[in-house]
Amino acid sequence: MVEVSESLNQARASLLAERTNDGHWEGELSTSALSTATALVALGSVDPERYTGEVEAAVKWLVDSQNEDGGWGDTVKSFSNISTTLLCWSALTRFGGEGCGVAARLASNWIRDYVGSLQPSLIAETVKARYGKDRTFSVPILMLCAICGTLGNGGWKYVMQLPFQLAMFPRSWFGLMRLPVVSYALPALIAIGYARFRQGPLGHRRKSRVWPKVSKLLASIQPASGGFLEAAPLTSFVTMALVAAGEKDHPVVKKAAEFLLDTVRPDGSWPIDTNLATWATTLSVKALLGKAEAKQESWVPDLTLLDQREALESWLLAQQYKEVHPFTDTPPGGWAWTDLSGGVPDADDTPGALLALKLLEEKDNSDRLRVAAAEGIEWLVGLQNRDGGIPTFCKGWGALPFDRSSPDLTAHTLRAMAVWRDEMSGSLIDEIDRVRKKGLRYLFREQRPDGSWVPLWFGNQHRHNDEENPTYGTAMVLRALDELGEYPEADEGAFWLMDQQNDDGGWGASQNRSPSTIEETALAVGALAWRPEAVDAVRRGRQWLIDATQSGTTFDAAPIGFYFARLWYYERVYPIVWSVEALTRSEGAIEH
Repeated sequence: MVEVSESLNQARASLLAERTNDGHWEGELSTSALSTATALVALGSVDPERYTGEVEAAVKWLVDSQNEDGGWGDTVKSFSNISTTLLCWSALTRFGGEGCGVAARLASNWIRDYVGSLQPSLIAETVKARYGKDRTFSVPILMLCAICGTLGNGGWKYVMQLPFQLAMFPRSWFGLMRLPVVSYALPALIAIGYARFRQGPLGHRRKSRVWPKVSKLLASIQPASGGFLEAAPLTSFVTMALVAAGEKDHPVVKKAAEFLLDTVRPDGSWPIDTNLATWATTLSVKALLGKAEAKQESWVPDLTLLDQREALESWLLAQQYKEVHPFTDTPPGGWAWTDLSGGVPDADDTPGALLALKLLEEKDNSDRLRVAAAEGIEWLVGLQNRDGGIPTFCKGWGALPFDRSSPDLTAHTLRAMAVWRDEMSGSLIDEIDRVRKKGLRYLFREQRPDGSWVPLWFGNQHRHNDEENPTYGTAMVLRALDELGEYPEADEGAFWLMDQQNDDGGWGASQNRSPSTIEETALAVGALAWRPEAVDAVRRGRQWLIDATQSGTTFDAAPIGFYFARLWYYERVYPIVWSVEALTRSEGAIEH
């Protein structure tokens, strides 16, 4: 018992130490080889002399971070993959100079082994096959290769044309158009589509008649920070595309370059995104103020764990969108993953914010929190798809995987609506009940025969065949179902989760086929903590956590996060926050 309490206290202290001076959490995303390669090409395309320092530092980082097999993964902890290796190889080929000869040769050997040869047509087919109908990432990859010359002379012919002209149509039509890119990729659709047009057989002779209007639209949706989605890859792809289209002096290019200069790290690399501040903050609040036992109102009666509670509450409220978002055209009421201007409201951060605000609620602040909660719930109600599930950003964009409904988002939404339900108006309660009924049907339908659920935004690289992470997905759905009632589907999910426990007591994404991680073990322990049949599994998992974190003091992050287009990342705060939550819930639920 002493060991558990001591580990929990030290884990809480570690989490509290992650706060910014303003009282919220910002975390730290992993550095990305993919981001670094794209930023390198973008700045090198704009002005290689002006950005010589950044280009040389990025080249050095890529060379130093190359995997032993000659390839690159998305993070320094990731296995080599074809997409990132192609991007890094191309960037070094174009901008690396003679000093990168060995690294470039090793990379070309890796690609040759993977593809079968360095023939441009085979490289293009390999990239297209990896992403299927979704052109969101395959087209930018091939564009960068064409810019860098690794697709040979006439490499642009392998870059598929994106219909940039369609950006002129009302945003509400996009879902019906079945565009070849996801809802959040409008800047890429415009910039890369236009670059491909200008590089085509007729484009070099004339500009598109619609370009002036589409150009203004692109500038109008660029965030104040200059970074689309606060993401170096998307911003870089847009930048190099505009330069390739003869638009080097476009105002979007100037702001994008400034964004890249603002977000480069001291070692010359770039992260996959600037930060997940809102997400990290809501996760932390839920971990620190969440219930330790099913019958408790709050784990910490005096709430001393959050001594900056009022500032934190105000900060979270300030992140709620009050206007229609220019990027996705979604109505006000939602939250994004970040506090920066490049964020987009989504159906994971919005439920997270609602759950966190409920934990922060007191008598003197309940009115304004209730108003914010109602707006957030209404936003989520409007997002539910016909299948009953909740997508990430936009309703009705179901053609591509990252725009479809997802069990983890749906479960998170149902949890958030449930905690606020009784404080809402009668009409909104009716809406909540309808969403819940349809959402539960969706979750039961999406449960796999073995009892598991698969999430959208998390994966596991050790599952080589599908890279899925049913441990995360099942834990998220199980938490929701156990809070909403008693369902046999939840029991099936719990038994699946128990069956996946590794022999060492921890969890990966599949029993004894993927190594145990702090994140996955903590999620499983937290989800199973209140189930009597899982006492032994929880106790073993908790002990694994205590040992792996050296009693709540050391947290090694694993790359289980999926960014857009299945790009891997890890986040420094994830193992801390989920360990706190798991130790809290298990301490109050089982005998020591």
